[in-house]
Amino acid sequence: MKYRLIALDLDGTLLDSRLQIRSATMDTLGRARAQGVQVMIVTGRHHVAAYPYWYQLGLELPAICCNGAYLYDYRARHALASDPLTQDEARSLLQLVRQHNIYTMIYDKEFIAYESNYYHLGRLLQWSASLPEIVRPRIEQVESFDRLVEEAETIWKFTSAGDDRQAMNAFVLDIEQNLGLSCEWSGHDRLDITHAGNSKANRLAEYIAELGIAREEVLAIGDQENDMEMLRLAGMGVAMGNSHEAVQACADWVTGTNDSDGIADVVHRFVLTAG
Repeated sequence: MKYRLIALDLDGTLLDSRLQIRSATMDTLGRARAQGVQVMIVTGRHHVAAYPYWYQLGLELPAICCNGAYLYDYRARHALASDPLTQDEARSLLQLVRQHNIYTMIYDKEFIAYESNYYHLGRLLQWSASLPEIVRPRIEQVESFDRLVEEAETIWKFTSAGDDRQAMNAFVLDIEQNLGLSCEWSGHDRLDITHAGNSKANRLAEYIAELGIAREEVLAIGDQENDMEMLRLAGMGVAMGNSHEAVQACADWVTGTNDSDGIADVVHRFVLTAG
């Protein structure tokens, strides 16, 4: 099978534990693109937080962001297809956040908002501060999420986090039963909440149909639960070696970890050679 598109998750997949792209990965993806294979980022991140890697790779295709909430065109600087939270959904979701006392960040149209600090936020801010200003994401503290929800033009998603999985599961159950929103785990303690029907797989399926690319011509690589549908959709779904058993079980192939040259190996095996 000749693959025409490589769909890449970011955290835990394209990025190593230092949030960097390995040199072998850069080289191999560059060789694939030189052969006419397109490369696309498919991430749970806000487009401002995915941009440094899109820029580093010199990509051309838009990126699927916030677990499929929207497709972002960096060249035109605006979202293409999108399904953000409605204002009523955001209001109701914020009420549940308060009731369950769950740490949350809100992804506004052009920036990531937070009310208070948390260990997830500390890592995010440290990473952001390490970047050149030209690619540094906009991450802002707001006085009140309530005011943000009332005034925001667009809210892509809420990201909630917590070490108490039982409390997080109760939060998810409340959201699904009472609001009907999409809840996907993007980490062992991190939950992404978007408008119903949003997923990486659904947005990718929609986009490749526009490009005239068959699902069999897509090689997708990921490591978390929010990648599983995408791996099943692709003609070749690849799980990282650092992924959970459930993710590996739904994949066609398991490669090395994100701290090894796992992506370079799989692209060389299935894209640059005849298998």
